[in-house]
Amino acid sequence: MKKLNFERRVPYSPDQMMRLVGDLESYPDFVPNCSGMEVQQGFESDQRLARMGIQFGPINQAYTSRVTMDKTRGTVSAHAIDGPFTHLDSIWRFVPDGEGTNVYFDIEFGFSNPLIATVAEPVFMAKQEEIMDAFMAEAARRYG
Repeated sequence: MKKLNFERRVPYSPDQMMRLVGDLESYPDFVPNCSGMEVQQGFESDQRLARMGIQFGPINQAYTSRVTMDKTRGTVSAHAIDGPFTHLDSIWRFVPDGEGTNVYFDIEFGFSNPLIATVAEPVFMAKQEEIMDAFMAEAARRYG
């Protein structure tokens, strides 16, 4: 199991950042290697099921996550329920800081196939920083 933690400060509100991260349908437009996204309403009003396609060169994979938006706690969390992972859990937290927001992104993952893990794990880990940067750039585009 691998764990990664990222933190950024942005001049936008927690609500704006939560709306951006919760806008799952737009991920193919700006998230690196996201080749597609299908979103369905979940069992709860704050939950959705999201099937995300990811592409690294000639390799295409897809997985489904249960995504929960908790406006009270200022979080967006995702738990993969299928795909190439033994587990994949992430949480975005948005903490007010003066006239901006501290954005925290924590992710834990493991691949189910050891051969795929050997090849994909280093690339997947490196891409997470790129993904965080893509969200910051998209926030600047939308709100800046």
